[in-house]
Amino acid sequence: MQSRRFLAFHRAIRRSHLLIALGLGSLLIGLTPWFVVTSTAAAGRAPAPRPAPVPFEQQTAKQSPHHGIVPANAMEPTAPILDRAGWTATASDEETAGENGRASNVLDGNTATMWHSKYNPTPTPLPHSITVDMHRTAVVSGLVYRPRTNGPNGRVGEYSISLSPDGLSWATPVATGTLADDASTKTLGFAPQGARFVRLTALSEAGGRGPWSSAAEIDLLGDPGTPAATVDLARTGWTATASDEETSGENGRAANVLDGKDGTIWHSKYNPTPTPLPHSITIDMHRTETVSALVYHPRSTGPNGRAGAYSIATSTDGVTFGTPVATGTWRDDDTVKTATFTRAASARFVRLTVTSEAGGRGPWTSAGEIRLSGPSSPAVHGSWSRITGFPLVPVATAALPGDKLLAWSAYAVDRFGGSNGYTQTAILDLKTGKVTQRRIDNTGHDMFCPGIAMLADGRVLVTGGSNAEKASIYDPATDSWSATTSMNIARGYQAMTLLSTGEAFVFGGSWSGSTGTDKAGEVWSPDTRTWRSLPGVPAAPALTADPAGPYRADNHMWLHATSGGKVLQLGPSKQMNWISTSGQGGITSAGTRADSQDAMTGNAVAYDIGKLLTLGGSPAYQDTPATQRAYTVGISGNQVQAARTGDMEHARAFSNSVVLPDGKVAVFGGQAYPVPFSDATSVLTPELWDPATGAFTPLATMAVPRNYHSVANLLPDGRIFSGGGGLCGDCATNHADGAIFTPPYLLNADGSPKPRPSITAGVPPRAAPGASLTVSTQGSVASFVLMRAAAATHSTDNDQRRVPVVSTAAGAGTYTVSVPADTGVVLPGTYMLFALDAQGVPSIGQFVTIS
Repeated sequence: MQSRRFLAFHRAIRRSHLLIALGLGSLLIGLTPWFVVTSTAAAGRAPAPRPAPVPFEQQTAKQSPHHGIVPANAMEPTAPILDRAGWTATASDEETAGENGRASNVLDGNTATMWHSKYNPTPTPLPHSITVDMHRTAVVSGLVYRPRTNGPNGRVGEYSISLSPDGLSWATPVATGTLADDASTKTLGFAPQGARFVRLTALSEAGGRGPWSSAAEIDLLGDPGTPAATVDLARTGWTATASDEETSGENGRAANVLDGKDGTIWHSKYNPTPTPLPHSITIDMHRTETVSALVYHPRSTGPNGRAGAYSIATSTDGVTFGTPVATGTWRDDDTVKTATFTRAASARFVRLTVTSEAGGRGPWTSAGEIRLSGPSSPAVHGSWSRITGFPLVPVATAALPGDKLLAWSAYAVDRFGGSNGYTQTAILDLKTGKVTQRRIDNTGHDMFCPGIAMLADGRVLVTGGSNAEKASIYDPATDSWSATTSMNIARGYQAMTLLSTGEAFVFGGSWSGSTGTDKAGEVWSPDTRTWRSLPGVPAAPALTADPAGPYRADNHMWLHATSGGKVLQLGPSKQMNWISTSGQGGITSAGTRADSQDAMTGNAVAYDIGKLLTLGGSPAYQDTPATQRAYTVGISGNQVQAARTGDMEHARAFSNSVVLPDGKVAVFGGQAYPVPFSDATSVLTPELWDPATGAFTPLATMAVPRNYHSVANLLPDGRIFSGGGGLCGDCATNHADGAIFTPPYLLNADGSPKPRPSITAGVPPRAAPGASLTVSTQGSVASFVLMRAAAATHSTDNDQRRVPVVSTAAGAGTYTVSVPADTGVVLPGTYMLFALDAQGVPSIGQFVTIS
């Protein structure tokens, strides 16, 4: 009890300090004029030296005035901190001679005491592990690690987390990763599941200071309402009955929870006299199913009757219900709730029993909808890897040759603000799963909220953001960053694309830089490394009608480069525009996107030559309902044709979409009601769009919400990385991690890998547009496709491009593959060449730079 009071007090102090800091920061920044930054060197003065960076643990969370205060629900984790009463901790080794470094100290509620690996008289070598025994089975979804408070030694660097039901059998780790070398509290999430034992293994010391490990406190998180790898069960033929229901005062029948309408409800009986709690509702599926989670929609018409404390039990006959498979207490809000079962159950009947009203308003219970989920089938819904922890929140990412993924956040690993002149970066090695961290100082560029373009030679151009006029280049061949000429217009949240000419085009971006300036287009030349203004391409025709004004209305534009240096701006404004980048430039209307409204923080992806899919978004940047609509946009010469395709099952803003080698498009994460830094109304079920049918199908659910500041990237092996979200300082919605999704096209029904073709030879490092490649393969091959290496940030990835290529058999296992000659089709840059078999199973992609 004492430890719980301490934790609650500690969270309250952190929360109040952050809100005060963010509020004052927003006020001060909001009162400060925004100036166009000019080059002091150009004015004949030496640039002032950058101040020495403040140690991370002394940094104050800073916020742009355009974001406002972090919402209150971002301060509280969706998953509850589990009660530690009765828990014990043991370690692989512990220090008892030199100091009290016993494992039990991580559970005493005192951050001044700690577990420390044994060092006297001789240090026990790494790895070191500490195991928490809860002495009961509970749904666990995360481990909260608090480093020691009296020095840096022993901070955990590389780690793994494993679960066990009995302390003897340990499955594959549910999470691995690398932690930043700082004193901040770390939340290490993973797919929720039932367990009694949780083990943290330290594989390295974060600062490389010695073979030590330490921890001040360890907490575990419970059910976050995020079932692991499940799919909704079809409700056809289901019925619902309740212990009691209101039929006199209103239509509050139990059957309403199955009608697909949140506006109709089951309500416990209250007229003329309320039936006292508890109340129960039972779902009869009329068939036996494997069930692993229950999803509860609170009523949408008011707070009364929201379920608080609950239990769930199952039955095969509707008479005998076993030990509850889930218990807990839901928060008093209108977000959809999920109860993850401690064990999957084979059942026909599922009963939800509510023992308290969440707000204590009365003896009532209500529900808008109830759904049940079961384990997913890998061959139909795909599967997720373990969670990989990053030493930063990956707000921006770029796929690189050599099986690497570049990621960065801002000046700090978990927060942003100001113009600090340096950026925290990390690289994930996809072969080993290891993440390395580096702070980039030499470019003088804080690259938070940037524009990104993958250049013709494979380098990554990053522009603007917190240091709004700056531009930097990352070269994967040398693993080095360098500065290039600053833009003519300072920007943040701008859009970028490479042009068919090999130049880079930037547009919009009023989030940062001078206010009241139309963020007209400009072009960067790789030959001169300078920017050329395009006064004929003002941003005004491409604005949305966001009530917050231009600094929201010109953000995150969807750009698609075509032949002759032209660009189609196809969103997020409902008005589409053709842009010419030659000479002074020009912008003309390309019509509207069918019946679409403005769709800010939606996204677009090129799934075929001259064919794009747009998904989701909302009329304003935030605080407006998102849409579930999707549209196709076809380009034929100068003609643009938009049409509505099938709707997504879920409305989404802040989501990310990725085109696969087979032409299908996967969409991940997002919110039904977009609010930056919040995990409320998160959409946890990805969906897959099929261009052949125009329909979306559900995929295996995600373990972690991916909303504002999340990313997704196609990987060289045909899988997808999905990660990030947050960057709001000392908040609960920072997600410094990611996971890799394996699409169903790679999996058999039992989850084993399908046989896949392979490219064995004939893919050169570089090829010219129009080149013919003689490619050797192993296994049956039906087609080839080029997939452009891409970079993602803020729901936008204008680098994505899928280009099916013509191929002809040239002998046994040999094909002539023809690269398109039009650089408006095969935009210059680095691509992955995939071979696909007749069932659409892709090979591992081979990198080739087309330029």
